[in-house]
Amino acid sequence: MAQTVWRGEDRYRGGDQQAGIDTWHAFSFSGFYDPDNVGFGLLVACNEERLAPGAGFAEHPHRDVEIVTWVVEGELEHRDSAGHTSVVRRGDVQRLGAGSGVRHTERNAGDGPLRFIQMWLVPGSFGTEPEYEVVRGIADSTPFALPRTEAVLHVRRLADGERTAVPQAPFVYVHVARGRALLDGVALREGDAVRLTGGEAGELRAEGGAELLLWEMHAEPVYG
Repeated sequence: MAQTVWRGEDRYRGGDQQAGIDTWHAFSFSGFYDPDNVGFGLLVACNEERLAPGAGFAEHPHRDVEIVTWVVEGELEHRDSAGHTSVVRRGDVQRLGAGSGVRHTERNAGDGPLRFIQMWLVPGSFGTEPEYEVVRGIADSTPFALPRTEAVLHVRRLADGERTAVPQAPFVYVHVARGRALLDGVALREGDAVRLTGGEAGELRAEGGAELLLWEMHAEPVYG
């Protein structure tokens, strides 16, 4: 198993601090471009967003991308051109399948800070009907199989010293949303990520508690 550790402080920083938006990108995104870091497996974005109360993103379009959002703290309001309106909270998984095209807005709907992880994946087919769903209070033992892709999201919330196996897949992406953990002896802190290839098993152990997002991916993007 080959692994690459990407430290949280090495991500690209964007957003608009004056507007209350602070963003940290794991891959090339918007005005940041690194030809050696445009994606991993089906994952082409993993953005940590921090929004001040009332701050948010004005209406903007998406097409042919699966957008999965995990709220770490706070309340995220979503509105889109298909008529969906939701408030997504900690423990919820939101999925927006942009398909042939959709527009949406996102903002901090609460009185306190909002922090969420937003991940974009390339679907297996393009030009499909847009789709939207929210899974409320997803359980640690319930994998979320992302429709229209060969990708599965695993959420792990571990107490101090608790262990969990890393999924076996050609591509596995581990993101530490909260706390600290060890991956086969490698120390990981909040904001760190690991990219794994080779399909061999591994093990994560929490140090003082941890909230982890693990993507199990069985393909790479196919365009055209």
